[in-house]
Order: sequence, then C-alpha cells, then structure tokens
Amino acid sequence: MQLALVDWLIVLAYFVLSLGIGLAVTRRAGRSSEEYFASGRAMPWWLLGTSMVATTFSADTPNLVTDMVRQHGVAGNWLWWAFLLTGMTTVFIYAKLWRRSHVLTDVEFYELRYSGKTAAFLRGFRALYLGVFFNVIIMATVLLAAIKIAGVMLGFSPIWGVTLMSGIVVVYSMLGGLLGVLVTDFFQFFVAMAGSVVAAIVVLRLPQVGGLSGLLHHPNVTHRTSILPDFSDTSLVVTVFLVPLLVQWWSVWYPGAEPGGGGYIAQRMLAARDERHAVGATLLFNIAHYALRPWPWILVALSSLIVFPTLADLQKAFPRIPGNILRHDLAYPAMLTFLPKGLLGLMIASLVAAVMSTISTHLNWGASYIVNDFYKRFLRPFASERELVRVGRLATFLLMVLAATLALFLSNALQAFHIMLQVGAGTGLLFLLRWFWWRINAASELAAMIISFLVAVFLEIIYPRLGLPALAEWQRLVGGVFVTTLGWIAVAIVTPPTELKTLVAFYRKVYPGGPGWKAIHPYLAGNPDDGTAPLDWNLPNELICVVLGLIVVYGFLFGMGFAIYGNGLAAFVALSASGLSAVGLAKMWGKLRFR
Repeated sequence: MQLALVDWLIVLAYFVLSLGIGLAVTRRAGRSSEEYFASGRAMPWWLLGTSMVATTFSADTPNLVTDMVRQHGVAGNWLWWAFLLTGMTTVFIYAKLWRRSHVLTDVEFYELRYSGKTAAFLRGFRALYLGVFFNVIIMATVLLAAIKIAGVMLGFSPIWGVTLMSGIVVVYSMLGGLLGVLVTDFFQFFVAMAGSVVAAIVVLRLPQVGGLSGLLHHPNVTHRTSILPDFSDTSLVVTVFLVPLLVQWWSVWYPGAEPGGGGYIAQRMLAARDERHAVGATLLFNIAHYALRPWPWILVALSSLIVFPTLADLQKAFPRIPGNILRHDLAYPAMLTFLPKGLLGLMIASLVAAVMSTISTHLNWGASYIVNDFYKRFLRPFASERELVRVGRLATFLLMVLAATLALFLSNALQAFHIMLQVGAGTGLLFLLRWFWWRINAASELAAMIISFLVAVFLEIIYPRLGLPALAEWQRLVGGVFVTTLGWIAVAIVTPPTELKTLVAFYRKVYPGGPGWKAIHPYLAGNPDDGTAPLDWNLPNELICVVLGLIVVYGFLFGMGFAIYGNGLAAFVALSASGLSAVGLAKMWGKLRFR
C-alpha cells in the first residue's frame, strides 16, 4: 500500500502527541514509586475507566474477534462476552475492597492477607511469574497484531514492524509512569474507537459487500450472524457458549477479566481517589468494553467473509505475508487496505493507539511488580525513591525487549488466547473466595498457580505427543479447572491457616464481611476503630446490582445487534430492558456501602 502525505502527517502527529504527554509528566512521575506506579492515588473514575477500556482495546482485539467470527460466527464472541459476569462482580463486590486494602500492587496483597515465609515467597514469585512471564506473553500477542498490521498495510517485515512499534511506546512509558499512561490512554481510546467505526462504515460501502443489506443476505454470511450458537451443533454450543458461561468466567484467570479483579484493573482501582471512584471506574470500563465496542469489529469481520472467504484468498492478496502468521485474524487488517487516503492515516493511527495503550499499561504494570514486590521487597528494602523509579524505567525497557522478541515466534491471537486461558484455568474461584473465606492461605494460592501451570504444560505440550485421542479446547479447559480447583482446596484444608493476628488485621482494614469469617468474629467484637459490626455485610444489595449491570450491558449489546439486523421488536425489547435496568441500578447505588 502507498500512503499519501496526509496519511503520514496524521500518523506523525499522533506519535508526537504521545511522546509529548510522556515528556510533560516525566518530572511528576519521577517523584516517587507511588507516583510512578499509582499516580498518587488521586485519579478520577472517568480517567481510570477510560484507561481500562483503552488498555483492553488493543490492536489484537479486533483481530481476535475477526478470528472468532470467521470460524464460529458472531456467537463465537461468547468466548469473551462471558467474562462480563466476572467484570460485574468485580465492579460491585471487589472494587471497593481493593481500594480499601491500600496496597500498591495486587501481589502486595499476599502479605496483607497471608502470613509467614510462604506469603513472602508467593509475593516475590508471583511478581516475576505475572510481571515477566505472563506479561511478556500478553504484550507479544499485541505486538503480533502490530506485525500483521504493518505487514499488510505498510509492507513492513515482522522485524521492522515490531521494532518501530516497540521503540515508540517504550520511550513514553519509561518517562511518564502511570500518569503518562492514563493521559495517553484517554485520547488513544477515542482515536481507536473513531477508527473502528470509520472502518466499519467504509467496509460496508465496498461494492463487494453492498451495504448492510448486501452483507446480511450474502450466502457467506447469513449462517454466521446469530448471536446465539446453533444448538444443533453440540460441539459449538459447548465450546463457545456453555463452558464460557458456566465454567470459564469464574474459574479462569485472564488479564483484564480476573475473577475478583487483579492486574492492571486492580492497579487502576488502587489509583482511584476513593472507593466510589474505584467502583465507578470499573463500571465505566465494563459498559464500554462489552456494550459499545464489539459491533464495528463484527461488521468488518463478517464483511471479510465476502472479500476474503478463505485463507487462500488472503494469501493470494498478500503474498509477502509469511505463511506462519497467515491465519483468520489477518482478515481484519486486510479489510483496512480498502480505506481511502486520509482515512487510511486515521485508521493506522487508531491501530497504533490501540497497540500503544495496551503495551504501555502492561509495561508499567509489570515494572510495578518487579520494583515493588521483588526489588524493593527482597533485594533493596531501603532503596531511595529515586532509585526505585530508575529501576522501574530499566524494567520497562527490558520487558519491552522480551515481548518484542517473543512476538516474532507467535502465529495468531486466538492461539495465545487459548494458551493464557489454559494456564489460568482453575485459579479463578480462589481469587473470588480469598476475600470471604478465612481458611484460604498462601500455600493454597501457591498450589493453584503451580498446578494450573503444570496441567497446562501437560495438556498443551505433552498430551498431544502421547498418541491419545485429541482433546477439544473446552475439554482441556474444564479438565484443568477440575484438577487445579481440587488441588488448591485440598491444600487449603490440610495446611496450617494464616496467623490469627494477620487475619484480624486484614479484616479490620478491608471489612469483607460474611459467614466465611465466622471463625474470627469473636476476636473482632468491640473493635474501637470504626464501630463496624463483624457481620455487617452488603452482599445481597451488591448481587442485585451485579444482575442489573449484566442486563444493562447485555441488553444494550444485543439490542444494537438486533437493530443492525433489522429486527425492530427484538431491539426494542433488549434496549428497553437495558434502560429500565439502568434506572434500577441508579436507585440501588445509594444502598451500596462505602467507607
């Protein structure tokens, strides 16, 4: 493709603006490690919520959605739509607890909730496990999308594509800390959202597609538009619908959709001004992530089935793309090549924004683990704040190098998606219950992490070489959940509990409430700190808010889909349910308890 001067100017302006923001906040970010990694815990809900959305609005996300739609139809999106259940429980049950904990990172939580050397080891080990190993995998999948976009739209080789993107994002991430990430995320979200909407409009107007009517009546598309899977196809229903809704959402640790919150979502909640801002930010994130963004991507994915119905058609159109990365997710950037001058520059800028917002967040998040939970905790406990910031910037650079290298060895986004689901299978229930069941201890957390990893290695690498019948993705996932969950529960029961003084201190700081803490209630009576009763529990109201939130988001998501499909009655019912639930949620807001 040949970009016009106006296209290059748009992309250049975007790069200059991103770097300018990083430079503008460099001095403030360098004041302390808390400022560098938590923005002084003074951020408003709208900035934090938009940053969460921007982070999950990565360049590999529309590629992933395209892969799902081309292989399983629109219903294939239930593989990630099901995570809304996780998101809403985080909003109304866990967000305020995270903010109340006042830790700097979510792995620092381990030494707040647990005791002894096992808790300290778990904090340090998980800091490296998540901050380096898992984090690098995530960033590599994002950079893989950048490689494909640069290859299709600019004709860049994989090495040039990943070098260009990595070099730009690592500079402003190193300089600006979390505040630089938040501010750039804010405008990056709107650039990326505008680009995806414009792309959908232009693609629908292509002669091959013939507008919305031509798209929906094309034989390559008609059987792929249903929001629900074909229930006569048992394998598809189980894979993309039943397992995600019944098992996946509560049992699997996945970045951005951690049961109970965690990772960069927890980082944003911990940076909020107070508990209300933490809850508001997380609610905004879930509404925007699931209700506002999917349909432009889906329309482009469906259109690609007309223009490039098979992988052979993609290979013919883009012969320079290496065969090892030619997968269905390539169809999204392939469709963007039809954009006219000017709009092409906007689209490239929006995709760059999507890449940079995600990478910058993961760089800062991963560096926070390395600095706060490993370097400071175990290597240099008396390090100065200036030294910690300096180490944070060095860690940011090294993480970028590792992720860029790994990206050159991946082939498609869906592949990495399944790998991460499998590695985190079975750990989710522990993350939900550790706030509400005193018996969960550091040993059970460590067991869950180790068992899930070993099971993933066995199922993904060893099992296929044993000559046994192949297992479907959902079978491997459910098997991993079953083994890991039984393992960590057994360890929690047979190993010594957390020290009583640690449990009491945790409860008095966070006040999770509920019968799961009944064993320590006698030690909480007459607490003079704030007069809160041990049984003071607001979970019933919180669960009502969870249900209303689900109806708000799913109702709007499906209502928009039905409207696009021309089904006016179904659209009216779904959107009405969404609106009424929003009113009910607003009324329930006053019944939530904040401290």
